[in-house]
Amino acid sequence: MVFNVHDTNEKPSHVEYMLLPLMLLVVMLPQRSKGDFEQWCISDSQATDAELQAALDYTCGEGGADCSKIQENQSCYLPNTLKDHASFAFNAYYQKFKHNGASCYFHSAAMTTEKDPRVGR
Repeated sequence: MVFNVHDTNEKPSHVEYMLLPLMLLVVMLPQRSKGDFEQWCISDSQATDAELQAALDYTCGEGGADCSKIQENQSCYLPNTLKDHASFAFNAYYQKFKHNGASCYFHSAAMTTEKDPRVGR
């Protein structure tokens, strides 16, 4: 059973005609706030240095990530730690290839986070 809020003899007002498109716009517009659904790929704190180095070598080599910014005298070189350089490389790879099905695993050396790793630096 459908309930009609209008008197069957009464036509909808101009306001009602104007509200419908506005309501549709609200429903159709993306309901995304800044930061929603963003993910970064970072080094897993439980990964060994050997695991991080092997994954970093792959990512910056045949993996195809752009690792030029973590080279000495470049903008993301510091902090100069294996963990930080690996996180940069993993994320560069992940952001470049995730829409083609790439994961953030790197043989358990990495993990995803929704917390921006640049915050607080």
